[in-house]
Amino acid sequence: MSIEVKNVSKSFNGFQALKEVSLKVETGELVALLGPSGSGKTTLLRIIAGLETASAGEILFQGEDAEEKKTKDRNVGFVFQHYALFRHMTVLDNIAFGLRVKPRDQRPPEEMIRKKVHELLKLVQLDWVADRYPSQLSGGQRQRIALARALAVEPKVLLLDEPFGSLDAKVRKELRQWLRRFHDDLNITSLFVTHDQEEALEVADKVVIMNEGKVEQIGTPDEVYHHPANVFVLNFLGNVNLFHTRVEDGKAYIGNLAFQLPKKAGAEGKTATFYVRPHQFLVSRNSVGSNSFRARVKYINPAGATVKLECLSEWDSLVQVEIPQAEYRQLNIKKDEDIYLTPKEIRVETKDTNRFDNVGFVEEGGGI
Repeated sequence: MSIEVKNVSKSFNGFQALKEVSLKVETGELVALLGPSGSGKTTLLRIIAGLETASAGEILFQGEDAEEKKTKDRNVGFVFQHYALFRHMTVLDNIAFGLRVKPRDQRPPEEMIRKKVHELLKLVQLDWVADRYPSQLSGGQRQRIALARALAVEPKVLLLDEPFGSLDAKVRKELRQWLRRFHDDLNITSLFVTHDQEEALEVADKVVIMNEGKVEQIGTPDEVYHHPANVFVLNFLGNVNLFHTRVEDGKAYIGNLAFQLPKKAGAEGKTATFYVRPHQFLVSRNSVGSNSFRARVKYINPAGATVKLECLSEWDSLVQVEIPQAEYRQLNIKKDEDIYLTPKEIRVETKDTNRFDNVGFVEEGGGI
């Protein structure tokens, strides 16, 4: 079932939590609502579920106005961050709850309910815990039971609010990989709220990035990461180095480097800020051209698949750099040594023009 959010706003006692939010989720898509705390993600999810009412705007399910339907009639499954399982009920009874409270004329026979529960337990790979209580399960197991309970009523839409937020890092990583495979098997329209950038980029088909009640960008994980719409998105999706520059003759200068600005930037005599992600530097022992600059290695963290370097540039600016382990060993980098850094990809925000662009490199003597 497709979902369309059209110009939805929501106010709480004078505070505007959502500001004319619009987005569309196609049937079978897995969409992440990503943003910092207070950005309006959960409020939007609850409005879609019918747990909150929008102050303005429309929610359409398959082209029909969902506001006309009560929560129980929207055919939505909701999974909360803290599971919301009934502690006094067994796993079987928790999953069966939604089926057992249906009106008598819609309620399946008890035998069919039990069969359905066991099918769902197999689906979430926990068919051996039917008679246990929630307190006897791990956090990851409880979250999968909460998911099975949401699926018991055969919803057309699955909504998950920070589903893995209360779990430790290892379990969270395992569960999000499991959720991706699980969604592909069921092909159910799903939205999940998260503030974890890695989680959204790894799991979702499409990412909706929110900030202060507004949508900043909508796109595939590749689009939002490699083609951020603005500085907020760039900064929110991972670490980034920023360099303040002066602008003269259509070029931005940083230290001894000169970069050609996009023609439409139009910021002569003003300033610009350059952004380079830590992994987007070429690291070398010697200068490889006029785009290279010298930096002294001040700190090395070799743990993990990539090695993190903290360097001090020749103009006394701290620069974060990440390189693969193999490259680090080959270069044999040591603390307090000088290395050369060359930006491989760079973005520029030109002040007072509201522009955010890619920028090319300028060789000495001119030319990009």
